[in-house]
Amino acid sequence: MYKNQTPDSTLVTRYIQGCESSLEILIKKHKQRLYSFIYSKVQDREITEDVFQDTFIKVIRTLKLGNYNEQGKFLPWVMRISHNLIIDHFRKSNRMRSFKNTADFDIFSVISDGSLNAEKQLIKDQVLSDVKELIEELPSEQKEVLVMRIYKDMSFKEISENTGVSINTALGRMRYALINLRKIIEENKIILLD
Repeated sequence: MYKNQTPDSTLVTRYIQGCESSLEILIKKHKQRLYSFIYSKVQDREITEDVFQDTFIKVIRTLKLGNYNEQGKFLPWVMRISHNLIIDHFRKSNRMRSFKNTADFDIFSVISDGSLNAEKQLIKDQVLSDVKELIEELPSEQKEVLVMRIYKDMSFKEISENTGVSINTALGRMRYALINLRKIIEENKIILLD
C-alpha cells in the first residue's frame, strides 16, 4: 500500500498550481482502492484498466479547467467519476449487443431481463411497437433529434453538427420530444411497463 501523509487537498492545490508530480502521488495513493472498486463492478482486468485511465483523464481535465471544488473530498469525487464511467461502460456494451444484428432500438437493452417468459416477451414486443408508433407522432425535427440521441447514441454536439442547429436547439428539441411523448402516453393512457 502506498503511504503518503500529504492531504489530498494540498496535493490537488499543488497540481493545479503546476506541480505535475502531485498528481502522480494522488494516483499512487488511491490506485489500489479505486482499482479494486472498479474491478468489483466490472470483473474484467482490461475494462478495469480502461475505466481507471478514463477516470484520471477526466480528473485531469476537470482540474486543468479549474472546475474542481470538492474541498478535501478528492477520493469520493474520483470514486463518483469512476462509478459514472462504469455505468457508461455497461450502457454501451448493452446497446452494442442489442444493435449488432438489428437497426431497431431495443428499449429493454437498458433494462435487461434475461428471464422473459412467453407472456412477457409478447408484452415487450407490443410495447416496442407502441413506442415506435408514438415516436412517429412527434414533429419531424423532434423525432430526428430523439432518434439520433437514443437510437444512434449520438452526443448533442454530434446532433448539432449533423442537423446544422446549435447544441441548445438540439437540447430543446429533445426536451420537447420527451414532453410530447409523455403527453401522448398520458392522453392515450398507454402503460409502457408493468
